[in-house]
Amino acid sequence: MTGDLSPDDVGRIIEMAWEDRTPFEAIVIEYGLDEGAVVALMRGQLKPRSFRVWRKRVSGRKTKHLRIRGFEIGRFRCPTQRCR
Repeated sequence: MTGDLSPDDVGRIIEMAWEDRTPFEAIVIEYGLDEGAVVALMRGQLKPRSFRVWRKRVSGRKTKHLRIRGFEIGRFRCPTQRCR
C-alpha cells in the first residue's frame, strides 16, 4: 500500500490522520486512501502503543467524518502545510 507513496506522502497522511479537524474524506481526496487504508497505514507505521492511542482518539470523533460533522467549515490550510 505504501509502496507507491513517497516517504513525504506517508508522513503527511499520518499528520492528517492525527489532526482533529481533518476528516478522512480529505485523505481520500488528496491521496485516494479510504479510512480502512489509513488505519492499515497507521498500524504499519506507528509503534503499537501510538497506534492504540490514535485509534482511541479518532474512534467516534465527529470531526473525522464529514457525514456526522455537526458544522460546516471551509477548507483550511495552516501556513506550514504544503499546497498541492
